[in-house]
Amino acid sequence: MSHRFSAFRAAWAGSTALAVAAFGLAAPAAAQDGEAASDADGQLATIIVTANRREENLQDVPVSAAILDQGRIAAIFSGTGDITALAGTAPGLNVESSNGRVAPRFYIRGLGNTDFDLAASQPVSVLLDDVVLENVTLKSFPVFDVERVEVLRGPQGTLFGRNTPAGIVKINSIKPSFDNDIRGSISYGSFDTVSVNAALGGALVDDVLAFRIALQSQSRNDWIDNGFTGEKNALGGYHDFAVRGQLLFKPTERLSVLAAINYRDMDGSSTIFRANVVGPGNNKLNENFDRDTVYFDAGGGNIAKYEQYGATVTASYEFDGATLTSITSHWSSEGSSRGDVDGGFGASFLPFMGPGFIPFPSDTQDSLDLEQTTQEIRLASNGDGPLSWQFGGFYFDSDFDVTTIGFDFPPPVTVNHTNEAWALFGQLSYQLTGTLRLTGGVRYTDDEKDFFVRAGAAPQPVSVGDSQFDWDISLFADVSDDASIYAKVANSFRGPTIQGRDVAFFAAPSVAQSENITSYEVGFKSELADRRVRLNGAVFYYTVDDPQFTAVGGAGNLVQLVNANKGEAWGLELESAFQITPAFLVTLGVAYNNTEIKDENLAVGICAQCTVTDPTVVIGGNTRALIDGNPFPNAPEWSGDLTARYSMPVGNSGEFFVFTDWVYLGDTNFLLYQSLEFNAKSRIEGGLKVGYSGGNGQWELAAFARNITGEANVQGVIDFNNNTAFVNEPRVIGVSFGVKY
Repeated sequence: MSHRFSAFRAAWAGSTALAVAAFGLAAPAAAQDGEAASDADGQLATIIVTANRREENLQDVPVSAAILDQGRIAAIFSGTGDITALAGTAPGLNVESSNGRVAPRFYIRGLGNTDFDLAASQPVSVLLDDVVLENVTLKSFPVFDVERVEVLRGPQGTLFGRNTPAGIVKINSIKPSFDNDIRGSISYGSFDTVSVNAALGGALVDDVLAFRIALQSQSRNDWIDNGFTGEKNALGGYHDFAVRGQLLFKPTERLSVLAAINYRDMDGSSTIFRANVVGPGNNKLNENFDRDTVYFDAGGGNIAKYEQYGATVTASYEFDGATLTSITSHWSSEGSSRGDVDGGFGASFLPFMGPGFIPFPSDTQDSLDLEQTTQEIRLASNGDGPLSWQFGGFYFDSDFDVTTIGFDFPPPVTVNHTNEAWALFGQLSYQLTGTLRLTGGVRYTDDEKDFFVRAGAAPQPVSVGDSQFDWDISLFADVSDDASIYAKVANSFRGPTIQGRDVAFFAAPSVAQSENITSYEVGFKSELADRRVRLNGAVFYYTVDDPQFTAVGGAGNLVQLVNANKGEAWGLELESAFQITPAFLVTLGVAYNNTEIKDENLAVGICAQCTVTDPTVVIGGNTRALIDGNPFPNAPEWSGDLTARYSMPVGNSGEFFVFTDWVYLGDTNFLLYQSLEFNAKSRIEGGLKVGYSGGNGQWELAAFARNITGEANVQGVIDFNNNTAFVNEPRVIGVSFGVKY
């Protein structure tokens, strides 16, 4: 790996050591877990959302959204989970990965992409402080020291660009302020799991210059034995370090400049694949499954290493009646991940015998070297009149190499992907009456991608491109002081995609053309019982023309992009919060997604050793499954989350509290075709935190548990001949201490 980050790491070493010493190894502790704390009258707190690129009350925005605040985020990641821990925390959101702590795959309302290649595109965008993290490795950047995470469902193409037809996950970090802020925490749990968070901020020059430095360190020792080599505690550990530095410059009331630097260094085990653990003939984990043991004859220790760096400058100037904003950002990501992908050893994977033969070790390593640059300029109204507007331009450029190495097979191949896109966009919103508001937006995008083989096999270069309009229109009506309804129609597209990983297996790259979604949504927003009950809901229907899917496996174990003729989905979401007493808060969310592939002629390769339930055809001597009518892959029908927090005052400045959170993911088919093995029934996981907060919230001591019931849930499968799967994180029980001043 290159040493491009070495100077940066050296510069930060002193500051991070000083920070840890200064805050006593600490993270946000006194914040409420779950939804934001109630206000002084015991009412639900106002939820802020930036779905329209400006801060607004969630109750006033025509979008189906779930907001995760600081307390909920701290609970979700208390067991040092990576970003896939967000799965199920917002109804309709699923996140999974077969690349360990990098390259997550996001799904909203059932729409996503199962492609595991490092060049994969997804219909869900992840934004960190208004900067799109387009590559799948960038999307894994740790979530820490954040104000909130917004999950915006449905097409978001007008203001956020192509590759958002399913929605976006918008991460907003805590920004520098001129008030001093010191916070931190340290926790220790099962498997020597350690998490350290710290943040320090305040004024350098009163009202002119402010700073904030935040860091997170997550680590776990190896805890999984390799039964093949006899090595104890051979796999499963990691060290994941991230830091963010921000500097705010406000020379005048009108001008503001925010510079931010993000850095990550991750070293640890990639995904632990487990041979022969599903079925055969059903989707249950069988007697071959042992969470603490695998039988690897390859994979080199399943090592994953990544460094990521991002620098962003956001400048804004307030004119009379409008604000001009510029966001300039550059990100790099470099690293590799290696794995024993078949999860076992030998032709029959003894000692568990079968079920199928794989003619090579399936020991592969994929590495990435990426540079991404983005520039956005936006002019938005800032007045109080009935008309609000914004328009702007956006430029995106990325260039990266992906290298695939097979140890014995396949031979090394390096391919290059470039992507250049630009867009012009605008939005108008007009208050038609005192209770009725009309909003519409449009975006024009030109998207170009190129592919060539830099080293190894040499198929012809491939170029694809598309230019399209995204648009949306919504009507929002207040039906009372406490309730409103809205209707929205939106159209968005995901640009064409090139899949080049099969070049390493002597096959040509595959191409998927653009997919286009048209979505219809009707929803309501309400706050009842003197704002102690919040009920928000939506029903939706969408169609996708030429949806992009990824067909994996089959006889050639290839990864092929395909366009189906059409996809269709409908469903609902309901978000609720109940401030039962000032000390007792309950939130409940639920979503239903019914998705269906519509293409009578589309057939994909299948696993030779699983029990396929789809109709099959023989094409070119290979048996394939017809997938017409199947659900989208990794699209749970039902999903939901529940949180509850109860506190009891102790003295004048303390409280004893109990917080619990649960997520549910229902029936899920993992692949394009359906089989008895490669799907999951209901999956549930819960967390618990019990503790004492003192000094009016200045310090906290707590015990916590993640996956408290010790569930073993299949999160994904590998379409080989041996029913390989990977599972969720183990139960982690620990203690934490935090301070906040």
